[in-house]
Amino acid sequence: MTEPLLAVSDLRTYFHDGGAVARAVDGVSFDIARGETVAVVGESGSGKSVTALSILRLIRTPGRIEPASSMMFEGRELLALSESEMREIRGNRIAMIFQEPMSALNPVLTVGEQIAEVVRVHTDASRHEAWERAIEMLALAGMSAPRERASEYPHQLSGGMRQRVMIAMALVLRPALLIADEPTTALDVTIQAQILELLQRLQQQFGMAVLLITHDLGVVAEVADRVVVMYGGEVVETGTAATVLRAPHHPYTEGLMSAMPRLDQRTERLVTIPGVVPPSTAWPSGCRFRDRCSYAWERCEVEHPPLYAVGENHESRCHIAVEPLRRAEPHIPLAARVGADQ
Repeated sequence: MTEPLLAVSDLRTYFHDGGAVARAVDGVSFDIARGETVAVVGESGSGKSVTALSILRLIRTPGRIEPASSMMFEGRELLALSESEMREIRGNRIAMIFQEPMSALNPVLTVGEQIAEVVRVHTDASRHEAWERAIEMLALAGMSAPRERASEYPHQLSGGMRQRVMIAMALVLRPALLIADEPTTALDVTIQAQILELLQRLQQQFGMAVLLITHDLGVVAEVADRVVVMYGGEVVETGTAATVLRAPHHPYTEGLMSAMPRLDQRTERLVTIPGVVPPSTAWPSGCRFRDRCSYAWERCEVEHPPLYAVGENHESRCHIAVEPLRRAEPHIPLAARVGADQ
C-alpha cells in the first residue's frame, strides 16, 4: 500500500486559559494521498481551521498540540521537527491559502515583493530571479498584465485579484500539499468558479495534493475526491465525496445536505439544523450532536460513538450504524423531548 503524503492521527489541539480547557480539535484522524483533494466541511466552531493551523504548527499560546498527536508528512513526524526545520516546510513543501487575503497580505509591500520573498527565503535565487519567478507565477495564476500587477499594493487590487496573488504566493515553490482555507469566501459566484477552476488546473499541472476547508457542499461536489465532515472538534463522517454526498449516514451530514438549495427540487423553506455547536470547553457527554439530532435516544446521552464502518471506505460516528431501525422511527430532537418533560 502506498504511504500517504500526510497522515494525521489522533490530533488534539487544546487551548488552556486559566482553569478552562477548550478542546478545539479532539482526536482527529485522516490522511491525504499524493495528488488527492480532501475536503473538510462543517460549521464554524467545528475545528476545521484549527486543524489546518495545527498541521503547519501555527498554534500559538495558550493553544498547544497535545503529546499523543501525530502528523506524518512525507515520512517525517512534523511534531518532532525543530522550528527551523518546520520553517523549511512551511511555504515550501506545505503551503496555505488563508481565507481573507486582505488580512494575510502585507499592505506596505507590493504583491510582487511578497511572492518573491517566499522564493528568496527557501532558495538561493537572486533578487532579480525571484522577481521574475513572481511575475511568472502571477501569469500562471491568471493575473492580467502580471508585470504591472506585481508592482501594485494589495489595496489596489480587487478581491478576486488578491486571491490570485495568494494562490501565486502559495504555489510559487510547487508545494506537495496545498491547504486552502475557504478560498472563495466573500467572492461573487462568477469569481468563485474561476478560482476553483484555477486551483484544479494548477493542482493537475503541479501534481500536488489539496486539503480544502469549506462549508460549501457545492464546492465539495465540484472538486473533492474524499470528504471529512467535522463536528464538535472531531470527525463524524468520512468517505469518498460521491458516497457521502449521495448517501450521507451521520445525521449531521444529512442536515447539511438538507440545508442546501437544489435546482431539481422546489421547496418553500430550506431545512435548518436546530441549535448551535456547543462550546469546546463543555462538549456534552455521549454523542456531541445529540441535542440537535432528530434520531437521538438514551444511548446517545451516555455512550460516545466511535467511527463505525458503514460501507467501503465510509465511516460514521453514529450509533444508528448498529441500530439502523432507529432511522425509521419518528423522532424529535432529544433536547426538545427533555424540555417537554420538564
